Amino acid sequence: MQKYDIVKQARDLSRLTAADVIEALCSATMEMHGDRVSGDDQAIIGGIGLIDDQPLTFIGIQKGQTTRENIQRNFGSVRPQGYRKAMRLMEQANKFQRPVLTLINTAGADASPESEKAGIGTVIAECLQTMSRLTVPTLAIILGEGGSGGAIALALADQVWMLEKSTYSILSPEGFASILWKDAKLAPQAADYMDLTSEDLYRLNVIEKIIPETRDGEFLTSQAILDTLVTEIKATFAELAQQSVADRLAQREARFKQF
Repeated sequence: MQKYDIVKQARDLSRLTAADVIEALCSATMEMHGDRVSGDDQAIIGGIGLIDDQPLTFIGIQKGQTTRENIQRNFGSVRPQGYRKAMRLMEQANKFQRPVLTLINTAGADASPESEKAGIGTVIAECLQTMSRLTVPTLAIILGEGGSGGAIALALADQVWMLEKSTYSILSPEGFASILWKDAKLAPQAADYMDLTSEDLYRLNVIEKIIPETRDGEFLTSQAILDTLVTEIKATFAELAQQSVADRLAQREARFKQF
């Protein structure tokens, strides 16, 4: 399979969404809205959920599965107010000692003139800084596309996982081809040069785990994938909670310094 085939699978509108994972994982949820500065961004869903009667904070980049939903969610491209909402939830989680789960599916942060004027680059940097300071257990999972700073803003976690058919890269293959060869149509060739698949990034120690989406060449059902995710998430948060804050922070720092 060519890597660009995986890129297309990562972009498929029928993929599991952040909302799907949260619904399967949590017995009850309370979503929160707004950044207390300029408004709400529906590309980010976030709030508090219960896992086996234990609270956690969830923050997910939510794409739509129809054209109308995608317009509502800005196709998963987060604006400055979305990252400010994420930071508000992270800081609240740290205050009340709730673990943080981030779920990522974005081609990149919103690059409109409005977002540029509102300081999208600065807000992403502030989000990274906020996440790096968290003393609670953190886990980031890439569900589809993990594109550029829009994705890494929510991925500075103790562990980073990817679904098998997801991608994680500094820019899209189309962007790579446009820069290198001045032709976005050469994206399939560009993808072959880029280490953007889950297998590539696991080999490079960029991620800790791949969540299978296929078995013996056949695609698993969404429910089977969700069952695996729920089991693995619960086990990992239990494991991270057993570590001291000092050890966890030292390991997180060492994790990212290796790059």
